[in-house]
Amino acid sequence: MITMKKPTSAANRYVFQHLLKYMPVLAFLLLSELVASAQAVRLIAHRGGVVDSTYTENSLPALMQAAKEGYAMIETDVRVTKDGQLIANHDADFKRFYGLDKRVVDMEWSDVKKLKSTLDGGSPVLLEDVFRFCREHQMGVMLDNKIRGMDVKLFEKLIALVEKYQLRESALMIGTDESTDFFTGKIRLSCSRKQLEENMQKTGYKSENYFFFERPANLSVGDVKWAKSLGIVTIAAINTYHYRDSKDALSDAREDCKRMLGFGVTTFQIDSEYRKFLVN
Repeated sequence: MITMKKPTSAANRYVFQHLLKYMPVLAFLLLSELVASAQAVRLIAHRGGVVDSTYTENSLPALMQAAKEGYAMIETDVRVTKDGQLIANHDADFKRFYGLDKRVVDMEWSDVKKLKSTLDGGSPVLLEDVFRFCREHQMGVMLDNKIRGMDVKLFEKLIALVEKYQLRESALMIGTDESTDFFTGKIRLSCSRKQLEENMQKTGYKSENYFFFERPANLSVGDVKWAKSLGIVTIAAINTYHYRDSKDALSDAREDCKRMLGFGVTTFQIDSEYRKFLVN
């Protein structure tokens, strides 16, 4: 046991008394750091894998790199072609990576699959190919539904694909207002705290139907504790878009990651450039 000898001078006594006063706070902060560092962090690769100056978004090479780097899940964007094929593509058109100013919904898959990325020469992929890859590499999926309106047959097809590759139990979805009722209970849906509180007032509410999804700027330690007490998983989004107006995006993202870990958040949807702030 360590004992502390009391100082004799008035000045030293003053310092000693204040040290004792703040020792519990210092101990708590130290413990928080230790707990945060010991927590198992789960990363969700934003926009279909490891996306940087080398890899095209939602491409097989980006998926492969995410698997190599140990990501737990892949976040991918769901769109539909003119002939009803579900594909993985963030933008509404193919201009940014494929140099073609045509919308996904205006092209058939037979033409889409011939496109070549100006970045790495890769081609767009079917959503089923993403699911197959995730199943083979034991990764989960987070789906960002970019399909407008409410198409029951199409969404039933989507759920059937998720089930085919045995991904539904852990699957997550960032949904749309139009499709929320259809997907509730079929796949876990993203919600803000306000949306969660509204859903709790509805008949048949179940916490396992939702997850708490927010950017760090909108998350407090109280929010995280509130969600945890209700059995709701919190996922923080650390995405480049959120730092578009930042003078030092890397520094701000680093601080957000540190703060979220301190709050007890362990699951992050993240752009690959920020991975280093969460994983050694």
